[in-house]
Amino acid sequence: MTPDTSIRLAAIQAAPVLFDYEASTEKACDLIRQAGKDGAAFAVFGETWLPGYPFWIESAVNDATWQASADYLANAVTLGGPETEALCAAAKEAGTDVVIGIAEKDPHSAGTAYCTALTIGSEGKILNRHRKLKPTHAERIIWGDGDAAGLHPVERSYGKISALNCWEHQMMLPGYTLAARGTQFHAALWPGWEKTPRPEEYCWSRQLVLSRAYASQAAAYVVCAAGLRLKSHIPDR
Repeated sequence: MTPDTSIRLAAIQAAPVLFDYEASTEKACDLIRQAGKDGAAFAVFGETWLPGYPFWIESAVNDATWQASADYLANAVTLGGPETEALCAAAKEAGTDVVIGIAEKDPHSAGTAYCTALTIGSEGKILNRHRKLKPTHAERIIWGDGDAAGLHPVERSYGKISALNCWEHQMMLPGYTLAARGTQFHAALWPGWEKTPRPEEYCWSRQLVLSRAYASQAAAYVVCAAGLRLKSHIPDR
């Protein structure tokens, strides 16, 4: 990237369709195409945007916990399946590079899901897959441990792009690895904002502080993106 180059980056902060991977995929494709129309070279979704963050994991365990977990696994997606193919087609149509958080189903056992940051190029191909190295706290009920196979930036015409999931920004070595490999445009994927006791404010501290800190540490542009969830988005079941 030359000093006079200008590019547009997009943080797509929207709600998926919880427990519905087909509807969430369709909505994600529409949002990617809109980002392309708005001139975004690089668009970022939140953590496990497809099919949504497993919000129930911090609650008391009961029968609904296991039903929600089973439904969630059923809505995880497999790389190379129709959902990721649709995302690739939308990125190509939009002419936009995309990082989207997905619940990735293990193609061999179909019994494990990973918190994956999926990087898709504007040419319509999957460029990288980074599985969250160590799910945080109760997330380990839902997601398996990732590996470091995707812990590297991807070269694009405007620079190197990378991604980490949520609390991986609290872990020093994953961020250092990406910085040491020259990342320039980093996707920081978060599940969403948490309400504080004062309803007029949101607790942005973890997301913004760690995202801004990483921008300083890596000397990179950081796109801080998160999903959204309202009570009305949760199915009655």
